[in-house]
Formats: sequence, C-alpha cells, structure tokens
Amino acid sequence: QEPGSQAPGLHFSDPGPWYFLFWMGAMRWFLLSALAASPATAKVVIEAMEHDIMQIQASTFDGIISKFRDSSVASLWFFKDENKDDEKFLDEYNKVAGEMKGMAKVCAINCNEYSVFCEKQGVKETPTVMIYPPNPVPAFKLEGKLEGKAVFNKLAKFMPDQTEKITKDNVDKFLTTDVTKPKALLFSNKKSVPLIWKALSSETVFKRTVKFGFVTEDMSDIVQRYKVKKFPTVIIQQGAKGEKKDTYTGELKFLPLKDWVNLHSESGMGDKVSSAGGAKEESVEEAKPWLVQEVPELTAKSHQDVCFKGEGLCVIYLKDGEATPAEIDMLTGLSKKYTSQLSDRGAKMKWMWMNLAIESAYKDLFGAAQLPSAAVFNPHKRLRFTLMDHGEDGEVKGDEQGITKLLDKVLGGDARFTMVKGQKLPGWAQREAAAGKKAEL
Repeated sequence: QEPGSQAPGLHFSDPGPWYFLFWMGAMRWFLLSALAASPATAKVVIEAMEHDIMQIQASTFDGIISKFRDSSVASLWFFKDENKDDEKFLDEYNKVAGEMKGMAKVCAINCNEYSVFCEKQGVKETPTVMIYPPNPVPAFKLEGKLEGKAVFNKLAKFMPDQTEKITKDNVDKFLTTDVTKPKALLFSNKKSVPLIWKALSSETVFKRTVKFGFVTEDMSDIVQRYKVKKFPTVIIQQGAKGEKKDTYTGELKFLPLKDWVNLHSESGMGDKVSSAGGAKEESVEEAKPWLVQEVPELTAKSHQDVCFKGEGLCVIYLKDGEATPAEIDMLTGLSKKYTSQLSDRGAKMKWMWMNLAIESAYKDLFGAAQLPSAAVFNPHKRLRFTLMDHGEDGEVKGDEQGITKLLDKVLGGDARFTMVKGQKLPGWAQREAAAGKKAEL
C-alpha cells in the first residue's frame, strides 16, 4: 500500500447511507433505554370488559346506590386516577367485585373528575371506601388498613337476609303460605345461612316472588321428608299442595343459581289473587299446612280441603288429644299401603286425624267406646259413617291392626254405616291462631 492511500472498504470520511441508518438505530436504542429507566406514571383505568367494578358518576349515584338503600348493600371506592396508592388498590378491589358479582354493587368514582361530590361525601384523600348498608344504618367510611378482605367482610355482614329458618314446627306453614310463590329450600350442614342464599332471598325480584327457606342437617324429619342424601342440596317446591318439586344440579354459585331460580319465578307477583270473574280478592297470606301433610288434622278450616272436597272416603283417626309422631307414621304407612291396593279399583281413601279433646261435638257424634279409635266417613250425598268395633271386652285397639280390620270390613261391603242426624255436621271448635313472631334478620 502506497503512502497516502486508503484501505479498501467503508470509511467515516466517506459517509453514505449506512451512516444514517446507524445513527437512527443508536437514537432508537437511547430513547428506549431512557423510557425504561424512567418511572411509569400511575394510572387507574377501569375497563368495563376487564373489570367487575361499576364506575359511576356523581349524577348516577342516587339511581345506582341511594335508590336501593332499603333492600341492598353497596360499596364505593373514591379514587384519583393518577394516585399510586389507588393504582395498587385496583386489582384488590376488583377481586371483591368479582366475588360479589350480582350480590352487591361494588362501585368506584374518580375524584379528579367529581371533586365536589367527593368533598360533599367527606372524602379528603384516596383511596377511600364507603359502605352503604341497608337503611336505617347510616353509610360509613371503612377504617383501618384498606384491604379487599375488609371490604368483602363488611358487604357480607350487611347483606340483607329474607330467608326463614325451617323447623318441624313451621315447615308446613312456610310451604302453604303464599301459594302462588315457589318455595326454595337450602338443606345445609352449616348452622348459619350462607351469603349466596341471603343474596338470593333479597334480590330485587325474588324478594317479592319467591320464598327462601334454610334447613339445617339436624332437622331430620324434614331432611327425610325430602329424601335429602347430601349437603348442600337446593330444592324448589311449587303448587298449592307442593306437587311440583325440582332439585338443583348445577354449580353452587350465585349467578347460575339465580338463573335457575328465575326459571321458577314469575316477576310482578302480587300478594292477592282474584276469584272467578275478578269480583272478589282473597288473601293468600293464610297458611294451609294440611295441603302438604301426609295425614293432616281435621278442623273447621281444613275439613273442606281434607275430607269434603273431591272423591273418596275419609279415614279419621280419633284421638283424645294430639296425634303423636309415631301415630302419624303408622297412619302414613297404612295410607300408602291402601293407596297401592286400591289404585286399580277406582276407590280412594283420604287419611286424617281429629282431636276430640277440642272437637267435643264430634266426640258426641261418633260416641267411640274407647280412644284412640277410628271412623270411616262418607261425605258424599248422604252424610254417614261407620265406627271401629272395639269388641265386647274392648280387646280391639285403635292401632294398626284394629284400623286394618275396620278398612277390610268397609272394602268387603260388611260395614254398617250410621246416618248423621239431620244430615248436618256438628259445629266445629273455634280455635285462636297462634301469634306469629316477626322474623329477625
């Protein structure tokens, strides 16, 4: 190579297209590095498609929260969209919104946009969460360390509960009061009503159209009656006599349960029903427990439904006092036995019991030689009855064997019926309804 000559190749003294490309690449690298090194600006952005939080405006607060304070609970997060602490709280609060989806309103409002509203609510710094319990409990600010768990617990604590705890003493009344409303029953091995069940019972439509009951595992009589084998189990019963039953088989979460209950619910249900022609309104509040009992008591209120309406003979177990559970079980067993035997013969027997210690006029009518006893009453056309024959020495008892002997005699055509004097029923005892206690939430 001669002195002063240049080596072949690319030289800085001879700039070309490569130089421009190199410079642009270096600048791009420099800018990206600078951006990566600089701290990101905090920004709270609530997206409808990504978050379960309901973001509201000052003008919509009344329509979304205040309007429903009588029957629901809600929370409101006051935030500033460029506050780092608010940005950190976003995911935690959104988790609460997801867990409470459909059960409670989990809302948020941007105090940078609605500063006057936030000031009126007494909010001086963010993040702040206010809880709005059902009236008359006043709204309050959540104190202490602000965590999603604390928000969830407060919402759960103030969730309205319209359920009724079901026992053997009130189950029949529960099932037959408001006959137009489906009865939803949760059978549980827990002692307290679950949050989901409370939320369903107080849902805007369901609180008017469906009755919710809670049955604990130790209510063995009710558990056996519905043949419940596992807990939790949800059953809906419909019809004046509870003849329609449906067991829930889906996921035990609020939204799928709500959809299922909604299939059985009719919105806009009133508290009264009209008789034929709409001329008269009758209250549906009065319970008719005898409609769902296997062996109901025969009284002034029940006698038409239990015995005198429809076809069939009335088998009446006569007792000087209340029938015991063992006696009811015995009569239920006989009822099923004879229903099966008579199904192909076109005959029907309706089973019931009567407390002659109260119904003294009927004690005189039947004139049983001993109690307990039994009578078969024919309420059609001509009122007549036949009474159990206890034998000359009273050796035939009013038990399963004695009742079986009486029925076999009736079905065999050998029973002798006695006409009711004057073809008019004796007067029924007037009973005072027990004063019901108001349910406490």
